Amino acid sequence: MKLQLADRSNFNNSSFTTKVNEYPYFLKIWHYHPELELVVILKSEGTCFVGDCSEKFQAGEIVLLGENLPHMWLSDEDYFQFNPNLSAKACVMHFKTDYLGSQFFVTPEMQHIYGLFERARNGIKFFNIDKELIKEVTNMLKLKGFDKTLAFLTILNKLSRHRSFKLLASQGFINTYELSENKNLDNIHAYIFKNFYKTITLKEVARIAHMNTSAFSRFFKRVKGTTFTRYVTEIRIGYACKLLLEGESSISTVCYESGFNNISNFNRQFRLIMNCSPSTFLREHKNYDRNFDTR
Repeated sequence: MKLQLADRSNFNNSSFTTKVNEYPYFLKIWHYHPELELVVILKSEGTCFVGDCSEKFQAGEIVLLGENLPHMWLSDEDYFQFNPNLSAKACVMHFKTDYLGSQFFVTPEMQHIYGLFERARNGIKFFNIDKELIKEVTNMLKLKGFDKTLAFLTILNKLSRHRSFKLLASQGFINTYELSENKNLDNIHAYIFKNFYKTITLKEVARIAHMNTSAFSRFFKRVKGTTFTRYVTEIRIGYACKLLLEGESSISTVCYESGFNNISNFNRQFRLIMNCSPSTFLREHKNYDRNFDTR
């Protein structure tokens, strides 16, 4: 699965693009583009891959992705069975940070939105979004000219002040991911994201990077700040957390679906990375959901 440059050029005499994408399922395409991307999920559930992060998504969520940040939206397996009752739908906006001029968002009145763009370099997932904000986004698609621009600025203003969010790609990924300077990293990331739930050997990935195993180990540790084995384990544990929070699979099932060969190793690695057992993680997260206050 090769990283692809997606063409998000705007040919509609507008400074930013807005559209609704509706398919039987979101396509499995690992891609990037120089525009920021604001996505509002209207239908579908699945996993989004952003940089080195995998995160479950569902209807009613908003994600803002920074420029040239690799990402992929992957609907759950049920959507690929051509079920007429299932479909994937999202409102998508593409724009550049200077779409209103190079100095517009660096003015004092717009500093909070500029800060939003800076955080978007990692990718941002917003939680507890008011349904009225979703409605504002969908209504904006019907507008034109000044009214559309004003509505979009209002949405960006509200998101910049929204305090319930998480950053997706790690800062280590952002610091080391050089799209134009190291095509080996493109291929390595793509291979890992496609195969993390399978057995991945150092020898396999070193071959993709056109290095011997010793050289690749040193290269990976230098650019990622961690060993290859640890990196793959973190991806698997991150995916396991998403499956656990779905609540549809047992811990043993999650173990194997995440790429681990036995439950004891899964529990051990989960503790090392999350500082708790899978069962404790799930219990504490449920308590968090009950006690979370959005005010």
